[in-house]
Amino acid sequence: MAHARISMYLPPNIDPTKADIAYGCWALPNLNKELQSEDLQTRQKALMALCDLMHDPEYVYQAINIGCLESLTALLKDSDTLVRIKTTEALHIMATHNVGRTSFLEHDIILALSFLLNDPHSACRQNLHQVYKQLSQLPSGAQGILSSGLIPSLVWKLPREEEDIQELILDTLAPCLQEDATEALSSRAVPFLKQKLLSTNTNIRRKAARVLIAISIPLEGKDQVRQEDVIPILVDLLKDKDHEVQANAAGALMYATVTTEGKYAALDADAIDPLLKLLSSSSTKVRLNAAKALTMLAEAPEGRRRLQPQVPAFRILESESNQTIQRAAQIAIKVIEWKP
Repeated sequence: MAHARISMYLPPNIDPTKADIAYGCWALPNLNKELQSEDLQTRQKALMALCDLMHDPEYVYQAINIGCLESLTALLKDSDTLVRIKTTEALHIMATHNVGRTSFLEHDIILALSFLLNDPHSACRQNLHQVYKQLSQLPSGAQGILSSGLIPSLVWKLPREEEDIQELILDTLAPCLQEDATEALSSRAVPFLKQKLLSTNTNIRRKAARVLIAISIPLEGKDQVRQEDVIPILVDLLKDKDHEVQANAAGALMYATVTTEGKYAALDADAIDPLLKLLSSSSTKVRLNAAKALTMLAEAPEGRRRLQPQVPAFRILESESNQTIQRAAQIAIKVIEWKP
């Protein structure tokens, strides 16, 4: 005869660390209410469940409309570590959706997150930098970060953070400095970026060179890159094994050598030979940036003299199917063959 027995185990598919989600349209309103609970465990469970739901853009839209962003903003100041980590994680997931990024700009989430830049737990800091990275991909998001006055803080944190977070900071700085590099230049960003160009981490070298492209657009940036002796390091990076590092280094040289002083600094660093080798690279981006950098050097009499025997290499590029490279090669040849 069968006996009734109560199992000591939880039913399958039940997670005791997550709040029970109400059915249908009541799911998010109930979670939002639980986010505001005074009970720590209730807040933690609600955040666990919310993180799962935020992968769906429809739930993100609904969460914003019912005031979840206000609740999450308040939880950023919570004394519990797990609450702060899960709150920033929820915001990171929301930031992967366009509706989330747009709403963050309207609700001053950028400034609210900045208070956690020095949080003792790296998971929390990593999540907030993921949000900044996502926001910076939008021109309005990059402007929002700039107008919040965060650039000096991001620059200061760059050499002090863990490598994973350094990569995120560099990803955020690149589009922001394309908009305006003034604050970064006054925060001594160039010496910090110079240090990152020497990193053994390939990703950091890639991203640091990319930021240098952005910071070299204004005249002051070009001058600082030359004055801080960054140009010889960029020349060395042209020989890097990674194509992206090569392309970004050539791109940074292209901007840094717009000035006469920059041209001669690159010529003194023997930039022409490694740049010529890159003209036969398998990477389109590398060939393009190398051709443009060489065009800048050809504007100097010494550079033009050294490049005149190399015109056949540019003729090869001129015959490529890629119209952008064709145009770059034609301009290079015109500059090299120019006679006063």
